[in-house]
Amino acid sequence: MKRIILPALLLLTACGTPQENCISGATRDMRVVDRLIAKTEANLERGYGYETVTLTRTAWRQCGYDGYGGYRGDKGGKHGKRDMGPRMCFDDVDYTEQRPVAIDLRAEAAKLASLKAKRAAQAKAASPAIRQCRAQYPE
Repeated sequence: MKRIILPALLLLTACGTPQENCISGATRDMRVVDRLIAKTEANLERGYGYETVTLTRTAWRQCGYDGYGGYRGDKGGKHGKRDMGPRMCFDDVDYTEQRPVAIDLRAEAAKLASLKAKRAAQAKAASPAIRQCRAQYPE
């Protein structure tokens, strides 16, 4: 019973109130711009950026079970139980890694200024929607 209650409580707390859901929908683009601003500020502070690269490597993995080999309990005959063992094969595995890259600091600063201006415009445009959400769903 305890195993059911905890996930149910987590699910209910993640839902939010109708007002929170309304405001969240009205400010979705602002949150994206906020993340881009934080990333750009971190790049400027570090002096370099990161790029995510997807690479592939070959790995020796278990890819099932086969009936191979002989039979247990019998030398050469087929009266024993068939050996079941893992089937191994080579498989391509994708993984990602972040690599440092050089950035143009002037261009990055201009991008940051542009993002901050966009954020201010989005906040101004979203304020009527936020007021409407608060009026429609008072807490």
